[in-house]
Amino acid sequence: MITLTRFTIEPGVAGALRARHAELVAAIRSVAPGLREAHLGSVDEQTWVGIWRWESAEHLQTARRMAPDLPESAAAFALAIAVTADDVAVVDER
Repeated sequence: MITLTRFTIEPGVAGALRARHAELVAAIRSVAPGLREAHLGSVDEQTWVGIWRWESAEHLQTARRMAPDLPESAAAFALAIAVTADDVAVVDER
């Protein structure tokens, strides 16, 4: 299972975003199993994408239940504007 989260940020906060993303990944890994990979990428200076790969949909749901209570979630998403997320079921992996 892959989650793609797309959002925008204000100019000048990319450094803070990168630091908070790293803190969020560490926090999620400490409370929920199953996070295989977490990537942060930029489309341009203000448009960003988080790509998180999970062992299963169940692991993703467990993390989603726990994430709202983490201060790292609030800190990371405080920088994000117009957040959209898609869950992608991997059907072909090579």
